[in-house]
Amino acid sequence: MTQRILLMSSSRKDNLGYLEHAAEQIHTVLKHEARKIVFVPFAGVAFGFDAYEAIVKPTFETLGYALESIHRSANPTLAIEQADAIAVGGGNTFALLKRMYEADIVDAIRAKVHAGTPYIGWSAGSNVACPTIRTTNDMPIVQPPTLRALGLVPFQINPHFISGKPAGHNGESREERLAEFLEINAPEQVFALPEGSALYSDGTNGTVLGERGALHFTGKDAIVKIAEGETFPLAQIIGPADLADWPALRI
Repeated sequence: MTQRILLMSSSRKDNLGYLEHAAEQIHTVLKHEARKIVFVPFAGVAFGFDAYEAIVKPTFETLGYALESIHRSANPTLAIEQADAIAVGGGNTFALLKRMYEADIVDAIRAKVHAGTPYIGWSAGSNVACPTIRTTNDMPIVQPPTLRALGLVPFQINPHFISGKPAGHNGESREERLAEFLEINAPEQVFALPEGSALYSDGTNGTVLGERGALHFTGKDAIVKIAEGETFPLAQIIGPADLADWPALRI
């Protein structure tokens, strides 16, 4: 079954408005078809779910797609099962994953997307599409029952990737943080998305969307650039050795 998965680095690019840069990326996965999107706002922490929906809903409606937040449903699992498409917004990845497990929608989303239902995620919504959330940039403000996530793509993604250090910053750079992950988890690799870039996956191949390409961290001291528009086999990027062995990844 062909899958339709769009994983964006961010909701904004430079000085553009909310998802303004992503119109064509969204159409790539939804194909201008009339669809009712179920939105998962659970990564929102500093504002309520109603407010989050009020930000996201007009954006998708402008593009021609209906959207309603899952927090309005009395039966979240059923809402996912009946969704024409699923969108998962950014915010705090730990809060998002914990709330997804509490709402009992993790397995339902995974099954729907594997069966061909389009999935759109940005920031934290891209993190949870990985086998685990180990390469999120977020602070663990809550503890999910496990780091295991949706596994919609077979490798780890690092969104919001920015190279180097700002002036006066004496902590680790993103390259150094990812090198730590690669050292501990070898031979796993990481796929990094700069702001504005996205990964489109059909379940077999991935294509880099946007104007800034992507980075394939093949090892702690080795980075391969992937150009915008380039298509590659998903199996090219090494993920966890055994995706079925997720209990070993529990906190």
